[in-house]
Amino acid sequence: MTETIRLHMNEMPYPPPQRVVEAARQTLTKLNHYSDLQDLQRLQKGLADYVGVPEGHVILSPGSDLLLRELIHTFSPGRKVITVSPSFFPTVQAVKQFATRRLAFRLHPPAFDLNLELLTSALDEASLLILDNPNNPTGRALLNRPAVETIMDHRKVLLVIDEAYYEFSKVTFADMVASFPRLAVVRTMDKAFGLAGARVAYAIFGEVFLDALSTFQAYLPQPSLYAALEALRDASYMRKNVHQVVEERKRLRQALEALGVDVQPSRANFLLMRTQVPNAARRLRDAGVLVADVSDQLPPGFIRVSVGTGTENDAFLNACTRICETDE
Repeated sequence: MTETIRLHMNEMPYPPPQRVVEAARQTLTKLNHYSDLQDLQRLQKGLADYVGVPEGHVILSPGSDLLLRELIHTFSPGRKVITVSPSFFPTVQAVKQFATRRLAFRLHPPAFDLNLELLTSALDEASLLILDNPNNPTGRALLNRPAVETIMDHRKVLLVIDEAYYEFSKVTFADMVASFPRLAVVRTMDKAFGLAGARVAYAIFGEVFLDALSTFQAYLPQPSLYAALEALRDASYMRKNVHQVVEERKRLRQALEALGVDVQPSRANFLLMRTQVPNAARRLRDAGVLVADVSDQLPPGFIRVSVGTGTENDAFLNACTRICETDE
């Protein structure tokens, strides 16, 4: 039986190096114990060094979705919660659950740009603004440094930026946290580091967030903790894999456009495409390739496809070619 190709979860298609796997495996005999506080502090310091911020500004969490949920739960009372649409689906769900007042700015195709002037006009009261940069599922960068500074000029606004795909976009605002206490940046090791199964996330918090979440303690499982520590010791393996994904992303986009498929430019490890082929996501699944049907947040025909290995991408392109030819 042919193995199903997973291009629906934005995972790194290449496994972590063996030394990272071994670091996790060596902790399995100690699963009856919680992780040591000293080891958690080592990871905090390692991530702080990696980001280039003081250690005290870094908070750990098992998954960025949990961090974002905690931020929304903590700061939504008494504030208007503002997001964009489409956005990271767990963020959308948490806002619907916890926020009594919410506002979503639509990113309209084909450009999917954020209208900064329209956004800032809504920041005249206490607000929690959550933006994913690059945006998921469009892959577009929504912010630049002047935009962040403009948002931060509004004194009643807390800004949370989800940088899950930082290593692919090379765009970050983490260094601005020291100057803006109402700024928080959320990241993950799921994507670029290939640790989706370990669920290691972290936030770089400004002082306002640190004060409110000083009691937030998220103990990582020992295998996750030691895998993350080992992955950070030499990030060159991660950077090599990121480079491969970016090159495959370019090739994939060119090949899809040659098939007549509309593909958005992306700063992440996925592409947003739109096809006129009916039920394309289901037909790709039937062909053994899983992709994300994002028509629940966008008009019909939009599909998000993660960039896989060269072999996986070829299989996806072959399946696309077949369903396009069948539809003619």
